[in-house]
Amino acid sequence: MREVSVVFVTVGNAEDASKIGRALVEEKLIACANIIPRIHSIYWWKGEICDDQECLLIMKTQSSLFPLLKSRIRQLHSYEVPEIIAFPIAQGLPEYLDWVVENTGINPNP
Repeated sequence: MREVSVVFVTVGNAEDASKIGRALVEEKLIACANIIPRIHSIYWWKGEICDDQECLLIMKTQSSLFPLLKSRIRQLHSYEVPEIIAFPIAQGLPEYLDWVVENTGINPNP
């Protein structure tokens, strides 16, 4: 079984979240994207505290695809420095993890 990761990306609005999620699914860089439409983010940016509404994308992919995924998100994202973080999935339903692998990248073992 290949390693699978969950990837978090924040975006400024639901339209951008949908655009990025759809593009990444179509390109098989992720198996799916869940969009949490409204999160409240408080953070430092360029010496000031910002207090904004954002959307959160939660995506699942093969860990080996992360470098390509990160690069593609940077191309699609409007932020100068987007939040792109990944966590390996330590455990999960094997059938679901297999589904992620089958629906991302090129699978040499169909």
